[in-house]
Amino acid sequence: MTFASPSGLEARRVGVLADVHGNDTALAAVLAELERESTDLLVHCGDLTWGPEPRETLALLEPWASRLHCVRGNGDRKLLELADGSSVEPTPREAWMVERHGSAGRKLLATFRQQVVVEIDGIGRTLFCHGSPRSDEECVTVETPVDRLREALAGIDAEVVVSAHTHLQYERSALSKRLLNPGSVGMPYEDERGAYWALLGPGVEFRRTEYDLDEAVTRYRASGDPSTERMVELLLSPPTPAEVIEDAETRVFAE
Repeated sequence: MTFASPSGLEARRVGVLADVHGNDTALAAVLAELERESTDLLVHCGDLTWGPEPRETLALLEPWASRLHCVRGNGDRKLLELADGSSVEPTPREAWMVERHGSAGRKLLATFRQQVVVEIDGIGRTLFCHGSPRSDEECVTVETPVDRLREALAGIDAEVVVSAHTHLQYERSALSKRLLNPGSVGMPYEDERGAYWALLGPGVEFRRTEYDLDEAVTRYRASGDPSTERMVELLLSPPTPAEVIEDAETRVFAE
């Protein structure tokens, strides 16, 4: 799979996904809904395959490759560090994750970029990142203090900044910028179950797509992921948005 060229990106409408975390069942449902939309580009804001079904997740995106742009998340980066030996001794799950991606999957993740910038009709210059423009582990929420935002957004030439990482869908304004999070496709920390994502251009449209959670759980348990039951727990009984925000603002930077 070869992605679209990253230079001079302009679009009328952009589908925005994030934090699929190898949940191919959720991703398939979202892509089916996206097929009915008129989008020029698809941007994924990081942590695409760190989960039970990495190869299957990548395979689902092959038909979208010519208009797909992927940001590197902390999970994507960690996978590459584990694969090249620059990380610490891997846990059983980390070793499984490296093997499960295969060499082709790892090479693909190595092409992900820290940021993607797109000029979107009706929205303006939009920067896509994972945690924040300065770190793929920084947590940005609706309650992040403006002083920290000023540091995180220093030097950013964009009207809109789209980040992910917290698995919470939101929009806020600060420092003359619109800050957005599309939410998580594969592991949302929301009050209502589903796969969360967004459409940008000419406005902002937040989406939630229902999918078969029982099928996802079955696939998780058949995957061989050593952390299957923890993943299932997070899928079926996630922390509340309030709990996530409190934890994020306490830790600031989180894997």
